[in-house]
Amino acid sequence: MKEKEAIKALSERQRDILYYTQNFMNRRGYPPTIRDIQNGCGISSTSVVNYNLNILSQRGYMKRTKDVSRGLELTGDVMPSAFESSMVAVPLLGTIAAGVPIEVPETFSLNDVDEFINVSSDMLGKHKNIYALKVKGTSMVEAFINDGDTVILEATCQVENGQVAAVWLKNEQEITLKKFYIDGVKARLVAQNPQFAPIVTSAGNVEIQGRLVAVLRSMV
Repeated sequence: MKEKEAIKALSERQRDILYYTQNFMNRRGYPPTIRDIQNGCGISSTSVVNYNLNILSQRGYMKRTKDVSRGLELTGDVMPSAFESSMVAVPLLGTIAAGVPIEVPETFSLNDVDEFINVSSDMLGKHKNIYALKVKGTSMVEAFINDGDTVILEATCQVENGQVAAVWLKNEQEITLKKFYIDGVKARLVAQNPQFAPIVTSAGNVEIQGRLVAVLRSMV
């Protein structure tokens, strides 16, 4: 097994790719494609993935078979133990609207999750029941959440006033990401962009699906 110091000498992106590949193979029994790695690690292009795979191959962490879609093989002495404590595989469940709510009733199903992203455990802290969603829309830009970003949420049915939450609108069958406030029988979902008006509805019409934990910035 390679020493922790050798693993740490890799760039953060290379460690992410290595751990993602190991985790992918453990779960599915076969290696990921370059496109899988691009999506799973939040990398801007397949050429960037290919560049880093070549470095990992040159340094002996994996072998590559040319012209084969899933032609990756981890070398026998590569194990995630040197850095798995710092990375967590978080299920990516779908898309959430930061703008006009969009209908995504399947988003919060934890069954048959096919896609995961790697997140630093330092970012998650002590939060449990974590999942990720891609953001669509710009209503939360002043909270530094933009279109294309990925939000990490803790599954919960309760939040405090003023916290950013994933909120299900029951009657509309729609989900949205907003700052949440409740006052008696009324709930208010407040955008962090002056171009978007608050959504005001009955308290009985809302269901909290998650509390914001972190934001992964899109570099595209």
